[in-house]
Amino acid sequence: MLKKIYLLLTCSIILFVAGCEMFNPPPQMTSLQIQAIQSREFETSKKIAFSATMSVLQDLGYIISSASIDTGFITGESPTSSDFFSGNEKTRVTAFIEDMANGDTRIRLNFVEHSEVSQPNGGGVISRDTAIYNPQPYQEAFNKLQEQIFIRTPFRNGSTPDTMQKPDMPSGTPAQ
Repeated sequence: MLKKIYLLLTCSIILFVAGCEMFNPPPQMTSLQIQAIQSREFETSKKIAFSATMSVLQDLGYIISSASIDTGFITGESPTSSDFFSGNEKTRVTAFIEDMANGDTRIRLNFVEHSEVSQPNGGGVISRDTAIYNPQPYQEAFNKLQEQIFIRTPFRNGSTPDTMQKPDMPSGTPAQ
């Protein structure tokens, strides 16, 4: 009897998961369309773009796993959230920062939802990674990157926007 209940429960879960996947198919996009969502070019150095990307990812709540300015590669993940029905979920992110031939720097971000669901009776863990193709999180991250790059980019006189002085302020006082 217990075996029949277990089999019925397992079949129900499989049909439920398969049904969810049938109604939410991934978008059919070309690699150029995906790159258009995930990439932006900025008029700045690789060094400034790299530090701005590190800062923005940390501001967004990601825990940086690895980073190398030489390769321009950053990996990170969000804290894990748990739910009885959906298991453990977190978002993973990779960033690739590269110099372009025209002197600009290109930043490509990739967000992936990672989920793990434990099967009943010690049947193991089902792990799934799903790429995020919704342009909104990418646009929000690129807007924050633009702000960070602006703040970190020196003007021709060597000052940066956060250290510029107002005319009536004493020397050495940052602008507010």
